[in-house]
Amino acid sequence: MIYHTIILFLRRRIIEGLGDRESPILLGLKMINEELIRSLIEEKLTDDIFVVDIQVSAGNAISVLIDSDKGLSIDQCVAFSRQIEHNLDRDAEDFELEVSSPGLTHPFKVLRQYQKNIGREVEIATTDGSKHTGILKEAGENGITLEENRRERVEGKKKKVTVTETVQFSFDQIRTAKSVISFK
Repeated sequence: MIYHTIILFLRRRIIEGLGDRESPILLGLKMINEELIRSLIEEKLTDDIFVVDIQVSAGNAISVLIDSDKGLSIDQCVAFSRQIEHNLDRDAEDFELEVSSPGLTHPFKVLRQYQKNIGREVEIATTDGSKHTGILKEAGENGITLEENRRERVEGKKKKVTVTETVQFSFDQIRTAKSVISFK
């Protein structure tokens, strides 16, 4: 009964992400580090393919997001997955691997994603809670420039008039940014 209780306790700690290096069940696991995964990926990177995010959890669940200026095919994701998998020893490290490209609704994480979407409609959620939608005009090291169209009522006219405003955001003002999907 005590053995069963201990196993349930340890299993719960791992599932809840509370496992630590002192937990007996984790002592046999060898942790894979993010730098190793990044170096394996960089061997296969080309000029138009870039890394968006790499995450390695405590249970060696590896998640890699890569993107390309021209779009990414499934075959390219498979090639990166094989590059990583063939250079890790499954006998020494038990791991789970997922290599994918960020979807259309996935928020931007790196500058290159902003640059890839220049000229497209994007939605920006700022740290102060406001939302802005417009055409991404520029993206640089300091932030982005967005061209917003708003409908405003002009005094003396019955109909609203479209007003275009250029707004600049620094990256520390942006909570999330993502492409707007339009079926027009």
